Amino acid sequence: MYAKNAWSKYEVNSYKDVFEFNEEYRKFISENKTERLCVSEGVRLAKEHGFTDLEDYIKEKRELKPNDKVFVVNRGKNIVLFVMGKKPLDEGMRILGAHIDSPRLDVKQNPVYESNDFGLLDTHYYGGIKKYQWVTLPMAIHGVVYRKDGSEQVIAIGDNDGDPVVGISDLLVHLSADQLQKTASVVVEGEKLDVTVASIPLKDTEKDAVKANLLKLLKDKYNIEEEDFLSAELEIVPAGDARDYGLDRSMVMGYGHDDRVCAYTSLRAILDVEECEYTNCCVLVDKEEVGSIGATGMESRFFENMIAEMCALNDLDTNLATRRALTNSKMLSSDVSAGFDPLYAEVNEPKNSAYLGKGVVFNKYTGSRGKGGCNDANPEFIAELRNVMDEGNIHFQTAELGKVDQGGGGTIAYILGNLNMDVIDCGIPVLNMHAPWEIVSKVDVYEAYQAYKVFLSKI
Repeated sequence: MYAKNAWSKYEVNSYKDVFEFNEEYRKFISENKTERLCVSEGVRLAKEHGFTDLEDYIKEKRELKPNDKVFVVNRGKNIVLFVMGKKPLDEGMRILGAHIDSPRLDVKQNPVYESNDFGLLDTHYYGGIKKYQWVTLPMAIHGVVYRKDGSEQVIAIGDNDGDPVVGISDLLVHLSADQLQKTASVVVEGEKLDVTVASIPLKDTEKDAVKANLLKLLKDKYNIEEEDFLSAELEIVPAGDARDYGLDRSMVMGYGHDDRVCAYTSLRAILDVEECEYTNCCVLVDKEEVGSIGATGMESRFFENMIAEMCALNDLDTNLATRRALTNSKMLSSDVSAGFDPLYAEVNEPKNSAYLGKGVVFNKYTGSRGKGGCNDANPEFIAELRNVMDEGNIHFQTAELGKVDQGGGGTIAYILGNLNMDVIDCGIPVLNMHAPWEIVSKVDVYEAYQAYKVFLSKI
């Protein structure tokens, strides 16, 4: 089923499964716009499907047996799920790996200030964005604030009925003669991406009265002080739900398809898997958009440490067995690919592009220009995948990320490849990637879910 329109697989009057699955996905990305929210929802779904916290096994020194289902959370921003296979862990795993961070604006540590009777929050953009796309939009604030006593305050403003929204202003076109002469990369500068949040002054206050009123509001409603922003993690994201896109409702427009569309389909695949020969794994990680670094990125030792813990529970040598488990594993790096846009066809090489509606996409390599920074999958592994996809009647396609000299990008694939396992990127084509509102085809989402299930059960 290579490079064919996936809608043709279904009768016109039998799109029911595709649309129902996507309605659940649409709800997921509408309600989970941060890493922490994705992990919390992942934990809820895991428990609902009979998964147990791996930490309970570790505390009780309980052996992991075939068909046991466990999950583990790292710092509230990673979740890994395992379904134990019939084969020993050191014979390898079948891994789906996706990231749950998306481009956004982060609130700085000392963000609150007043300028000309406006209260504003200073921000630092996160990930690769076209800055001019993020102005004049309704925005929401999601995240957590930790007080000095360690207590947590969850912040969620802008996505519930009746909530106010915030946003970033732009220069009106009538006064834009100079601005319009600038190149797109600087027409809106990073330090201009400050969010307007208030304009009413506090009565009987002479200096920075709007800021004072804003801080009073935060104290009254959330019991947080200005200094508490030092230990806060607040993200500015587009406000509003994901929506059906197109008159035929064939697509979904939403914030954060990259990469929550692959995270959701991977999560659903492992939740729905039945018995498996090899241990199945779904790992959802943070920080991919900024290089997969830090304690919650894929570069962290967290994943390897958990495999070592599992080997120890089953009386396997934690060092050698962990290395064997990783080396013998096979992985789909579940990440999105750039969808072919007919309005910008000149940046693509048509024979090697991903098209919306043609199913899940395999990227043999990503990287940029001369394959810099890429994982390059082995042809033996690709042949194996082609075989099981065809046997499972899965629509798939292959692609590169644009013309050779046009640009490029990366995923977490090379990091797992560095552990000497077979890895290939496998995801869903996206239009408007890294914009506040991205677009995917519903049939590609459903085919990816089916492809991930086939991979877990047949490879």
